[in-house]
Amino acid sequence: MAEAICGGSVASPCREVGVGLAGRVRGAAAALSESVPAGGYGSKSTFPGGRVSLTDRKARRLPRCVEAAPRQMNLTIGKAMRWWEKGVQPNMREIESAQDLADSLLNAGDKLVVVDFFSPGCGGCRALHPKIAQFAEKNPEVIFLQVNYELHKSMCYSLHVHVLPFFRFYRGAQGRVSSFSCTNATIKKFKDALAKHGADRCSLGPAKGLEESELMALAANSDLDFTYNKKQDIVPIADAIMKEAAAPGSPWLQPLSATVTRLFNQGSENSFLSSGR
Repeated sequence: MAEAICGGSVASPCREVGVGLAGRVRGAAAALSESVPAGGYGSKSTFPGGRVSLTDRKARRLPRCVEAAPRQMNLTIGKAMRWWEKGVQPNMREIESAQDLADSLLNAGDKLVVVDFFSPGCGGCRALHPKIAQFAEKNPEVIFLQVNYELHKSMCYSLHVHVLPFFRFYRGAQGRVSSFSCTNATIKKFKDALAKHGADRCSLGPAKGLEESELMALAANSDLDFTYNKKQDIVPIADAIMKEAAAPGSPWLQPLSATVTRLFNQGSENSFLSSGR
């Protein structure tokens, strides 16, 4: 068929009469070859259904920099910083649990500790946060503990925190020294408390931390993994002796006289008995 087309013996399928099916096929092939523009396709096809472009060239591989672009984009897109994480100073830390809060207060020693109760959806908390971060920067000796209300609702309920933003100040053996709520409009309240309780001083005794009622409330909360063992009350030795002497079957031969009782009371108050000097 190709030789016939090249020799020009087949001009058109309509000019030969009685050529038959083979002649019509050759004529269609010739018409198809004439309709293909020069240089328009890489090769020609005799398929009667239309034009087909064929090529032996392999698909070009994308440059390495283009292939790596999606991976690089995924690596550069990081997690957006949340507003309560912005401007955080070295003396600011977010509390992870009720036990973490109690231990942090006890381990603070004589330092002033500010507990900041906030919520991610609280507009007042968000507006106040930059100023709290500035206070933390200017007072590096003060510890700022952040409590996320949304993550620790049960703990906040046990601590009777029902309004936000809310602050509690703790200092050494005194325990909780201040508790209040404030906003940008009443920020002076925070400044005054920081100046009053942040002054240099020496606290006698270990840090008190949370109130006993708060510790018991946290321990009673079944939603929290918190344990508290109530400490035994220390009874002065004078009171112990008087109690033992007054008990039935006491080893004492007779009840204590009024003078001895008075001396014991004085010793209980002053932690020592008078030597008579």
